[in-house]
Amino acid sequence: MSPRDLLAAASRRLADAGVESPRVDAELLLAHALGVPRQRLLTLADVADPGRFDDLVAQRADRVPLQHLTGRAPFRHLELAVGPGVFVPRPETELIAGWVLDHLAGTEAPVVVDLGTGSGAIALSVAHEHPGAQVTAVERDPEAIAWTRVNAAARADAGDTPVTVLAGDMTDPALLADVDGAVDVVVSNPPYVPDDARLPREVADHDPPLALWGGPDGLDVVRGLLRTAARLLRPGGLLAIEHADAQGTSLPALVRAHGGFTGVADHPDLAGRPRFTTAQLQNRDV
Repeated sequence: MSPRDLLAAASRRLADAGVESPRVDAELLLAHALGVPRQRLLTLADVADPGRFDDLVAQRADRVPLQHLTGRAPFRHLELAVGPGVFVPRPETELIAGWVLDHLAGTEAPVVVDLGTGSGAIALSVAHEHPGAQVTAVERDPEAIAWTRVNAAARADAGDTPVTVLAGDMTDPALLADVDGAVDVVVSNPPYVPDDARLPREVADHDPPLALWGGPDGLDVVRGLLRTAARLLRPGGLLAIEHADAQGTSLPALVRAHGGFTGVADHPDLAGRPRFTTAQLQNRDV
């Protein structure tokens, strides 16, 4: 059967299942099944055995995340290993990583802590794009941190500055006590989904609960995160926290109410939706 015909049939099936980008997903799945780059698909004469592709399409139609099926997730300049047990990094999170990197430009050896690192996307991007950075990636979920370690080892093998991977809870008062007051940037994509939120099946059924749920208003974990960040940061150190688009007012208000931060600002994603909050530690009275 020709790749063109296979892709047309798969795209229709995925569209009927409600998949948002059926043609793109079909192409990525076929390329993965055949072990060829996506751009080569339409140069192939036929696919002798489409069985593996058909199975992947069936799973995607059942709303298994595309990245779980391919085992890979692109993030900025990296491609990360992902699968069951770890939060799949989203394209919008690339913006907060970019903000961190922009503000580290010109700093020779900044100390950076990524709290709730998951696959390691933010931490590993910082280490990849700012080789002088000393980056620690913290994750509490035992399944997720296994993926962090796989990705960190792969990036170190590729020549990036190694990232320290630490098992820990971002709200723990003793976390990283040895670097209290010495961190230049604390960044986090924490659990921020309100407990009563309705999520797409790809998220609700496959992303780990510890990476999603943030209490009644979605900000319970962030409250503990703020205490940790205020303790870790040096005076003038920077904080960046991703949030849901409905928290563009409530999360900055929470940071202001803490009392230890100044310059609180919120930033939109590429669609113009509120996406992450930044601030600067103004003193040590926290």
